[in-house]
Amino acid sequence: MSIRNWIDKHYPEPNIYRWIGIVLEGISAAVLVFLMALTCIDVAGRYLFNNSVNGAFELTQIGLAVMVFAQMPLITWRGSHVVVDLFDHLFGNRIVKVLGIFSVLIVSSSFYFLAVRIYELAERSLRRGEVSEYLKIPTGYLTEYIAIMSWITAACMLTYGAYRVLKDDTESQPLGD
Repeated sequence: MSIRNWIDKHYPEPNIYRWIGIVLEGISAAVLVFLMALTCIDVAGRYLFNNSVNGAFELTQIGLAVMVFAQMPLITWRGSHVVVDLFDHLFGNRIVKVLGIFSVLIVSSSFYFLAVRIYELAERSLRRGEVSEYLKIPTGYLTEYIAIMSWITAACMLTYGAYRVLKDDTESQPLGD
């Protein structure tokens, strides 16, 4: 299978969204590889040389934050959230769509206002010069990244999330797609 066919199969989004998805998943993959290597080196250092990697815990925390928040817009855009539809068969299609739009508005506005507050905390952190405990990495930049990714997630939910609810497609999506 050629790279072009693989990209078309795994990234069905149109135009720029496809490349944003590739970049965000590339960031997540690179961070995951870094975390695996860091953990292996840290464990080997502890048991073989009786010396661990300084700041491995902080780097792991930062890496997990980068990885999780890089995936949030993609999960939202693709509609890959866990959805429990216990009562959908009891209500009509119209009521389910109204409830879906209501949940899209709640989730997107929650992400938006959460991002506003997180960004305020990031600005305060940068003004105060707050740094991590061992490696002295400025924490405000990571907090700004989290706020920006939360805004992007809110936009994804508001646009494409609403589109997914409103489109007239009643067939179920296979597991894993």
